[in-house]
Amino acid sequence: MDCDSFFVQVARLEDPKGAGRHPLLLVGGRSNRGVITSASYAVRDYGVRSGMPTAQALKLCPDALVVPVPRGKVVERSRAVRAVLEELSPVVQAASIDEFYLDLTGTERLFKGEDLVATADRIRRGVKKRTEVAVSLGGGTQRIVAKVATRLAKPDGVHVVPPGGEKAFMSRFHLSDLPGIGPAFLKQLSAKGLHTVAEAAAVERAWLARWFGTGRGAWLWERIRGIDASEVDARDARKSISSERTFFTDINDDDELERRLLQLSCGVGSQLRGKELRARTVTVKIRDHDFTTRQSGSTQPQGLETDRAIYTVALSLLHHLRHRRRTGARLLGVGISNLVRQAPTRQGDLFGQRESLESERDRVIARAVDRIHDRFGRSALQPARIIPEAGDPPGKPRTGPAPGPGRPAPE
Repeated sequence: MDCDSFFVQVARLEDPKGAGRHPLLLVGGRSNRGVITSASYAVRDYGVRSGMPTAQALKLCPDALVVPVPRGKVVERSRAVRAVLEELSPVVQAASIDEFYLDLTGTERLFKGEDLVATADRIRRGVKKRTEVAVSLGGGTQRIVAKVATRLAKPDGVHVVPPGGEKAFMSRFHLSDLPGIGPAFLKQLSAKGLHTVAEAAAVERAWLARWFGTGRGAWLWERIRGIDASEVDARDARKSISSERTFFTDINDDDELERRLLQLSCGVGSQLRGKELRARTVTVKIRDHDFTTRQSGSTQPQGLETDRAIYTVALSLLHHLRHRRRTGARLLGVGISNLVRQAPTRQGDLFGQRESLESERDRVIARAVDRIHDRFGRSALQPARIIPEAGDPPGKPRTGPAPGPGRPAPE
């Protein structure tokens, strides 16, 4: 189930006399450096898409109204939608703030033989009545089929793929329409002359493995046929945590970018520990002054949870990206993924030797700092590098070497 143009809907619901009356509505940053978060369907007819610079969107549609993202209200509406879904479906998993998977297995007798189309439409109407949010539902025997089916259900509709019709249904789409196939993989597929699902489905599995590797080839072979072994998990396991910032002016100074990177690393590290998780993969994202977006990632043999370790990996990735192209940055982000549950603390290792990028001592200290933050606020204790020195203007970083291996960020 997908909430249709969710940010646009919420903006209209919260301001019915302003945004609610404007058909050409954009939600996002209103400055020339802003980015569009969501666009109404009427604006999309002009070629405007989410992620597009606001200035470019207004060139395509000069009559559009731009309003800020109603962040708090979006969260409230999302929670309200989920509460309704949990009354109407036995298993609900949030994939994002505006997207949910529902598993209706075993409800056939409960709904007295009602077919899936009728059930989905009843859920759609129930959510709209209780939350005022219009939603679209896609149905199928596999998660990926249901996900792709929502493309045909929008807006405010239902599309169900019957059992046995998965392969024929998937064949109507382009490879770029499938979740999990990003720009880099699309480029590789295009180099082999593959642009549509039907074209890829005509290639033997062995050749896909030869071209793209055994694992990726097998994944693609199943994906284009609508085969997806993943289950709907009511525990709602989080797959990634990220934080990013768009700057008012481009930053080309390495020291300042490293300071901002440290702030972002501390933010995602705190969220990670709050969920009692560790991350094996760290990714750094940078958007250059010309809107070129680049990213680099690194996967570690052991899960990380401390700010110090996350920043050490992120710093190396930032240096790699900056070495490849040194230019002003308008956005910087840090993401962590490949999440695993924390292992029980081993008190005996408190003063032991460092293991990998972080020791058990590092973890105990990081959690102690979290408790201080919970009690006194995040400003009570911070890495020295991101605290301005006395007499400095606001926002100026403390000078000195960057934290890293052998040079930890003081706390």
